[in-house]
Amino acid sequence: MSRTSMLKNRASLTHKLSYAVRNPARITPYVKRTARDTWLRLKHPNHVDYYRAVMASDTNRNPEAAVGSQTHERWLALGEMQFNYLAEHGLKPSHRMLDIGCGNLRAGWRFIAHLDAGNYYGIDISPDILISAKQTLRTYELQPKLPHLTITQNLKLDFLPEAHFDVVHAHSVFSHSPITVIDECFANVGRILAPGGFFDFTFDRTEGAEHQVLREDFYYRTETLVKLARKHGLEARFMEDWETRKHGQSKIRVNNPS
Repeated sequence: MSRTSMLKNRASLTHKLSYAVRNPARITPYVKRTARDTWLRLKHPNHVDYYRAVMASDTNRNPEAAVGSQTHERWLALGEMQFNYLAEHGLKPSHRMLDIGCGNLRAGWRFIAHLDAGNYYGIDISPDILISAKQTLRTYELQPKLPHLTITQNLKLDFLPEAHFDVVHAHSVFSHSPITVIDECFANVGRILAPGGFFDFTFDRTEGAEHQVLREDFYYRTETLVKLARKHGLEARFMEDWETRKHGQSKIRVNNPS
């Protein structure tokens, strides 16, 4: 990503007006999205409840678009990108994996196919997207792998066993999360990581002012998230090799100190 892109404040009026001038066809969809999101925020003041309602609305129209893929080809490509990255970083069939915000298994079906039966655990706040995930399982005939798909209300992770997961993964989750949700995850993820395990997550990175757009998209500085992880006794590092992928978000890896 370019330095200029990293400095953008997408919540500013100047950026919105400039974007509208350059992309007039997107004005009407943006106005509709703003109206929908305003109504949903009024109905659901709690962020998790609000975003669950967003996902219900988006999934009803198109489950693949709901997880950020406007075409099926892009859905496949983004899933493959996530899988290949972790495979290159040593993901083994014997590893036990927690996929936070598993969605409709855009990457999950590849992880499930790769891992030994029962070793994939996907959680999401949206019952609607998990129903779509079950359809993905049928499409790829992965029923014998017995993956776990569980709805959750928060990221306390208190229903999961201690020191259990070799890999914890959250793709395009913190990009939609206020800092309180990220803090909650950091406070609890260390407990469930197995010795030598790691937690990879992507985020929308800024080098300017941290900001959010419509309470759906949140932009953070790298140092903010590294410092927050450190507060909970975790080591965090920016993954430079992820930057070579054609993806708009950045990635951080968290470990328990040895």
